[in-house]
Amino acid sequence: MDRWIESVLFASRWLLAPLYLGLVVALLLPLAGFVHELYELISNLANATSHEIILGLLSLIDLSLIANLVLMVIFAGYENFVSKISVANHADRLEWMGEVDFGGLKLRLIASIVAISGIQLLRAFMSVSDYSDRDLMWSTVIHVVFVASGVLLALMDYLTEKAHNMPSGH
Repeated sequence: MDRWIESVLFASRWLLAPLYLGLVVALLLPLAGFVHELYELISNLANATSHEIILGLLSLIDLSLIANLVLMVIFAGYENFVSKISVANHADRLEWMGEVDFGGLKLRLIASIVAISGIQLLRAFMSVSDYSDRDLMWSTVIHVVFVASGVLLALMDYLTEKAHNMPSGH
């Protein structure tokens, strides 16, 4: 009975595979947004101010960071929780594939979220007249919370790693 239950539990990891496939489809959303933003930026380039160009470029960077984040979750999540991706000999294999554990994924996710939040905050400050003081204050507070969360997660991982590497009896 134990072996059967354990086999079912182990096989249940495959229930995650459709979620990762759904995220692959979801990658089309930032791609569509990127193409739309790029088209808008190029078509309005003749009349655009440098301020508008910078904001357009920030939008493109933001969308690419979001797509990178989704791709990272797909690869690392699938490899950590479902199955190894068998592309070891492929010329385009990403260097970090198979090396990002759950702790590393958390840190990469929070770093990406901090970067995205920073771009959103920069965009808000570049168009400060379009935002209320309250909106700017909350955007700043949220960004600082993301940064602090990242620092605390990194510190927790560091302390956990240090505790695991300590010799017995200390």
